[in-house]
Order: sequence, then structure tokens, then C-alpha cells
Amino acid sequence: MSTHHPTRRNVMRAAAGLTAATALGAGGVLASAAAAHAVGDGFGLRIVDRGEADPRMRYYRFATSAIGWNPGVNVLLPDGYHTSGRRYPVLYLFHGGGTDQDFITFDRMGIRAWTAGKPLIVVMPDGGHAGWYSNPVGSNVGPRNWETFHIAQLLPWIDANFRTYAEYDGRAVSGFSMGGFGALKYAAKYYGHFASVSSHSGPASLRRDGGLVVHWANLSSAAVELGGGTVYGAPLWDEARVSADNPVQRVESYRHKRVFLVAGTSPDPVNWFDTVNETQVLAGQREFRSVLGSAGIPHEWHEVPGGHFVRPDLFRRDLDGIVARLRKA
Repeated sequence: MSTHHPTRRNVMRAAAGLTAATALGAGGVLASAAAAHAVGDGFGLRIVDRGEADPRMRYYRFATSAIGWNPGVNVLLPDGYHTSGRRYPVLYLFHGGGTDQDFITFDRMGIRAWTAGKPLIVVMPDGGHAGWYSNPVGSNVGPRNWETFHIAQLLPWIDANFRTYAEYDGRAVSGFSMGGFGALKYAAKYYGHFASVSSHSGPASLRRDGGLVVHWANLSSAAVELGGGTVYGAPLWDEARVSADNPVQRVESYRHKRVFLVAGTSPDPVNWFDTVNETQVLAGQREFRSVLGSAGIPHEWHEVPGGHFVRPDLFRRDLDGIVARLRKA
């Protein structure tokens, strides 16, 4: 990953984020602000519910052939979005697994305060309770193609309906736990989409320890997401899918990206779930960091006390790094 330095070209491009929108004068800004409210269908998504009263947080729910129910998304706009006329970089932020996790997770945690004053749009979509940011090998409950929903539908829909930079240097992806895995996976498989990738307590190695993470993905998805179907196939895996999704096997796909990793070093010894999760996260991230280092790919990493939970201070640090790396508003 090359270090991002402001250059005269970057400064000129950043200025264009404002001047292109304001070249028409105040009328142009007003027109841009009004257009921001005309959010419509497209890219396989049909809006079935929306909430647009909050000045920063927009909510949408979609009907889509990719998912057998109507997934939602929160779109957190920066302060002043409606009057600035500017274009902004975008962060796609993914929640973890569990029946209590969904597109509202980060709003409950405080994402509005974490991003106050930051020139960044944050997109927080549903990813399923155990969807693993994947199109599963098999489902017994209808389509659960989260990868298709996020990459082929939601991403272009966001670019079409909000003032974004629809380019590599305009997008970051981050997440916690299952969402941290999703971020690492998407950044590698869709190299040209994201210039920054962050994984907060997300697994980075699928095959270690006899493929424990793959087994967990299969078991959890079968139990709560797919009605007995699996993400990767059981008892035999779809080996090509595992390899394509496995960060440690895709190391070259992280070159020239900002990479940010967080893992806990002391999970709760009484909590079996916490211990298994973060122990595996830590080992997998260390393996991933080793192959990144061997390949000469810079990355920022943090090993901190505690187990499998969100650390707001490191999310704030990550957000500052994302804003510094991406194209300026």
C-alpha cells in the first residue's frame, strides 16, 4: 500500500468536489440539494419503505430478487450535505453476525457522534444475521445473495442517488466481526471498488485450524440464515469459493490499499463464544499480517486487551484514517 500524500493534482481534484457543484452559483447548489431528495428505484432495487426526515440519517428498505425478504440500509450523510453542493467519499460499514445485528447496529452504537464533522457518507446495509457477505452455495429459505445485493445493486444505487465519488479513491469498506470479514473479502474480490479496508475483530484466515472459520460460517448460516443451507457447502466445501474469499490467499489484492486491522488479545475466559471468536480472529489476523509483511504491503494493526466487541476509540481512529486516504469532499 503506497502512503497517500496530498499532491497538487489531488488538491485540484478535491477543490473540484466543491466547484463542480457550485459553478452554477447558488441556484446550482439549491438544485443539487433538492435533487438529493429524489431518491428512486434502480439496479434491481425497488424502495418499499423510507425515512428521510432526519437531516443526516436516511433509511430505505428494498424489494430485491437477490434477497427473499426486504433488506434495509441506513445512509448517514455528513453535516451540511444538503446545502454544500459537494461530492463526498463513501464508507460502506458492515455489521457482525447474530440475531440482534442489522443495518441499525452502528446507529445504536453511536456512529452519528463518531462521524460528526467528518466529510464522509457512511452506508450501513443489512447483511443477514449469518449471511457472511456471500452468495451461499445453498439456501432452503429462498434467495440470500448478500454479495449480489451489496456489490451489484446497492453500491451503484448509492452512487446514482447521492453525491459520491464513484471511483476507487472515493470508497472505503469496514466492518466488525462477520462484517470485518466481509470488508476484507469485498476489498480483495472487487479490487477496483475500495481504496481502504478495515477489519475490527474480523477473521482473516478461512483455512487455518482445519478450516474452523469455514465450519463456523456453514453452521451459523445453516442455523439462522439458510434453513439448513450453507455458505460454502457441507460436508464438502466449494473449494474455489473458499479460496476466492480467503484474505490470506488474496494478499496481492491488498496492495496499494490502506489496510487497518484490530484484534483483541484477552477474550473472556468464561464466555465460550467470546473466547473461540477472538482467539481465532487474533490468530488469523496475525497470519494475514505475516503474509502482508512478506509481500511488502504496509498495514496498520492494533492488538488490544479484551475480546470480541466493538472498540469506539479504534473506530474513530479508523474513520480519521479513512478520511485521510480517500478523495476529499
